[in-house]
Amino acid sequence: MPTVDVISFGYLHGEPPAAHLTLDLRHHFRDPHVSPELRHLTALDAVVRKAVLDTPGIPALIEATADAVVAFTRGPSAGPVRVAVGCAGGRHRAAAFAMALKTALAAEDIAAVVDHRDLHRPVVER
Repeated sequence: MPTVDVISFGYLHGEPPAAHLTLDLRHHFRDPHVSPELRHLTALDAVVRKAVLDTPGIPALIEATADAVVAFTRGPSAGPVRVAVGCAGGRHRAAAFAMALKTALAAEDIAAVVDHRDLHRPVVER
């Protein structure tokens, strides 16, 4: 079974990691950071995950990304697949998306490992 690594990150903390697929969630999806009650929480908090996953377009993008990963794993030279998911700070959208992608891949019998590069970093004040 091919290895699938999903890494969430924040563009404000450095360059995106090298990946087969890189998703930029900054411009098309509302940032929970703008809600004072969510700003200092992370995707490890259920309320943040709900806010992200209830955003129009996110469920379809998770499904499409899972389909793309499945295609990569079934290619004739299938090997490890790396998906990078980025948002501004890496604490909300990208991390919640990465966790949901892992779940979607599990439904396809594909095990994924999630690494949150910037989840532990302090809130970026803008």
